[in-house]
Amino acid sequence: MTSKVLVADLKKCTGCKQCELACSLKQTGVINPAKSCIHIIDWNHEGIFLPVFCQQCEDAPCMTVCPKDAIYRDTKLERMVIDYDLCVACRMCVFACPFGALRFDQERAKVLKCDLCGGEPQCVIFCDDDALSYLDSSVFQYQRSSKTAIMLKSAVDRKFGQPLK
Repeated sequence: MTSKVLVADLKKCTGCKQCELACSLKQTGVINPAKSCIHIIDWNHEGIFLPVFCQQCEDAPCMTVCPKDAIYRDTKLERMVIDYDLCVACRMCVFACPFGALRFDQERAKVLKCDLCGGEPQCVIFCDDDALSYLDSSVFQYQRSSKTAIMLKSAVDRKFGQPLK
Protein backbone atom coordinates (compact mmCIF):
# COMPACT_ATOMS: atom_id res chain seq x y z
CA MET A 1 0.00 0.00 0.00
CA THR A 2 1.29 3.44 -0.93
CA SER A 3 1.47 5.78 2.03
CA LYS A 4 -0.47 9.02 1.98
CA VAL A 5 0.20 12.39 3.54
CA LEU A 6 -2.01 15.22 4.71
CA VAL A 7 -1.13 18.42 2.86
CA ALA A 8 -2.28 22.03 3.31
CA ASP A 9 -2.33 24.67 0.58
CA LEU A 10 -1.88 28.01 2.35
CA LYS A 11 -3.06 29.91 -0.72
CA LYS A 12 -6.48 28.24 -0.55
CA CYS A 13 -7.18 28.26 3.19
CA THR A 14 -9.77 30.92 4.09
CA GLY A 15 -9.80 30.22 7.82
CA CYS A 16 -13.39 28.91 7.79
CA LYS A 17 -12.43 26.26 10.39
CA GLN A 18 -14.77 23.62 8.95
CA CYS A 19 -11.83 21.22 9.33
CA GLU A 20 -11.71 21.86 13.08
CA LEU A 21 -15.43 21.20 13.47
CA ALA A 22 -15.35 17.99 11.42
CA CYS A 23 -12.28 16.75 13.29
CA SER A 24 -13.66 17.42 16.75
CA LEU A 25 -16.91 15.65 15.90
CA LYS A 26 -15.07 12.60 14.54
CA GLN A 27 -12.46 12.43 17.31
CA THR A 28 -14.53 13.34 20.39
CA GLY A 29 -18.19 13.22 19.36
CA VAL A 30 -18.74 16.93 20.01
CA ILE A 31 -18.47 19.97 17.77
CA ASN A 32 -15.85 21.99 19.60
CA PRO A 33 -12.75 23.42 17.88
CA ALA A 34 -10.83 23.18 21.17
CA LYS A 35 -11.15 19.39 20.90
CA SER A 36 -9.90 19.19 17.33
CA CYS A 37 -6.64 17.58 16.24
CA ILE A 38 -6.23 20.23 13.54
CA HIS A 39 -6.30 23.90 14.30
CA ILE A 40 -6.04 27.04 12.24
CA ILE A 41 -3.54 29.71 13.19
CA ASP A 42 -5.23 32.93 12.22
CA TRP A 43 -3.02 35.75 11.00
CA ASN A 44 -6.07 37.50 9.59
CA HIS A 45 -4.37 40.91 9.68
CA GLU A 46 -1.76 39.41 7.32
CA GLY A 47 -4.32 37.44 5.28
CA ILE A 48 -2.82 34.09 6.29
CA PHE A 49 -4.57 31.08 7.75
CA LEU A 50 -2.26 28.20 8.62
CA PRO A 51 -3.71 24.73 9.23
CA VAL A 52 -1.64 23.00 11.92
CA PHE A 53 -1.80 19.22 12.19
CA CYS A 54 0.45 16.28 13.00
CA GLN A 55 3.15 15.82 10.37
CA GLN A 56 3.52 12.10 11.22
CA CYS A 57 7.28 12.76 11.58
CA GLU A 58 9.76 10.05 10.72
CA ASP A 59 11.89 11.17 13.67
CA ALA A 60 8.78 11.78 15.81
CA PRO A 61 9.77 13.74 18.93
CA CYS A 62 6.42 12.81 20.53
CA MET A 63 7.32 9.12 20.30
CA THR A 64 10.88 9.67 21.47
CA VAL A 65 9.86 11.56 24.61
CA CYS A 66 6.99 9.28 25.67
CA PRO A 67 7.99 7.63 28.96
CA LYS A 68 5.51 4.74 28.49
CA ASP A 69 6.15 4.00 24.79
CA ALA A 70 2.48 4.75 24.19
CA ILE A 71 3.16 6.41 20.82
CA TYR A 72 4.15 4.21 17.93
CA ARG A 73 4.23 4.20 14.12
CA ASP A 74 1.41 2.40 12.38
CA THR A 75 3.21 1.29 9.23
CA LYS A 76 0.00 0.50 7.36
CA LEU A 77 -1.03 4.17 7.18
CA GLU A 78 2.40 5.65 8.06
CA ARG A 79 0.99 7.55 11.01
CA MET A 80 1.90 8.05 14.62
CA VAL A 81 -0.71 6.53 16.93
CA ILE A 82 -1.30 6.79 20.67
CA ASP A 83 -2.10 3.62 22.61
CA TYR A 84 -4.39 5.11 25.23
CA ASP A 85 -4.12 1.96 27.36
CA LEU A 86 -0.45 2.81 27.91
CA CYS A 87 -0.71 6.61 27.91
CA VAL A 88 -0.56 8.22 31.37
CA ALA A 89 -1.47 11.70 30.06
CA CYS A 90 1.83 13.23 31.18
CA ARG A 91 1.71 15.59 28.17
CA MET A 92 5.40 15.20 27.37
CA CYS A 93 4.42 14.58 23.73
CA VAL A 94 2.40 17.80 23.65
CA PHE A 95 5.44 19.80 24.75
CA ALA A 96 7.82 17.91 22.44
CA CYS A 97 5.89 18.49 19.21
CA PRO A 98 7.75 21.17 17.21
CA PHE A 99 4.53 22.05 15.36
CA GLY A 100 2.24 22.47 18.35
CA ALA A 101 0.01 19.89 16.71
CA LEU A 102 -0.90 17.89 19.82
CA ARG A 103 -3.44 19.14 22.32
CA PHE A 104 -4.67 18.02 25.69
CA ASP A 105 -8.37 17.53 26.43
CA GLN A 106 -8.69 18.48 30.11
CA GLU A 107 -12.22 17.12 30.34
CA ARG A 108 -11.24 13.61 29.27
CA ALA A 109 -7.61 13.84 30.47
CA LYS A 110 -6.50 12.66 27.04
CA VAL A 111 -3.97 13.82 24.47
CA LEU A 112 -5.54 14.74 21.13
CA LYS A 113 -3.42 13.81 18.11
CA CYS A 114 -4.32 13.41 14.45
CA ASP A 115 -4.65 9.76 13.50
CA LEU A 116 -5.68 10.54 9.90
CA CYS A 117 -9.17 9.26 10.78
CA GLY A 118 -8.11 5.74 9.87
CA GLY A 119 -7.25 6.79 6.32
CA GLU A 120 -10.28 9.03 5.67
CA PRO A 121 -9.39 12.41 7.17
CA GLN A 122 -12.60 14.28 7.89
CA CYS A 123 -10.80 17.61 7.69
CA VAL A 124 -10.11 16.94 4.01
CA ILE A 125 -13.67 15.79 3.29
CA PHE A 126 -15.19 18.92 4.84
CA CYS A 127 -12.71 21.45 3.44
CA ASP A 128 -14.89 23.30 0.93
CA ASP A 129 -11.96 25.35 -0.35
CA ASP A 130 -9.81 22.27 -1.13
CA ALA A 131 -7.05 23.70 1.04
CA LEU A 132 -6.48 20.27 2.56
CA SER A 133 -5.59 17.16 0.57
CA TYR A 134 -4.72 13.57 1.41
CA LEU A 135 -2.26 12.60 -1.31
CA ASP A 136 -0.15 9.61 -2.21
CA SER A 137 3.34 10.30 -0.95
CA SER A 138 4.64 9.38 -4.41
CA VAL A 139 2.78 12.44 -5.76
CA PHE A 140 3.81 14.75 -2.96
CA GLN A 141 7.32 14.06 -1.70
CA TYR A 142 8.55 15.70 1.46
CA GLN A 143 10.55 14.73 4.48
CA ARG A 144 8.27 14.15 7.46
CA SER A 145 10.36 15.55 10.23
CA SER A 146 10.69 18.50 12.50
CA LYS A 147 12.61 20.23 9.68
CA THR A 148 9.24 20.73 7.96
CA ALA A 149 8.39 23.44 10.51
CA ILE A 150 11.37 25.48 9.36
CA MET A 151 10.33 25.06 5.73
CA LEU A 152 6.75 26.19 6.51
CA LYS A 153 7.97 29.31 8.27
CA SER A 154 10.34 30.08 5.43
CA ALA A 155 7.53 29.70 2.85
CA VAL A 156 5.30 32.11 4.77
CA ASP A 157 8.18 34.59 5.14
CA ARG A 158 8.90 34.41 1.38
CA LYS A 159 5.25 34.91 0.47
CA PHE A 160 4.95 38.05 2.54
CA GLY A 161 8.48 39.36 2.17
CA GLN A 162 9.26 39.48 5.88
CA PRO A 163 8.87 37.41 9.02
CA LEU A 164 5.47 37.57 10.65
CA LYS A 165 5.29 39.55 13.87
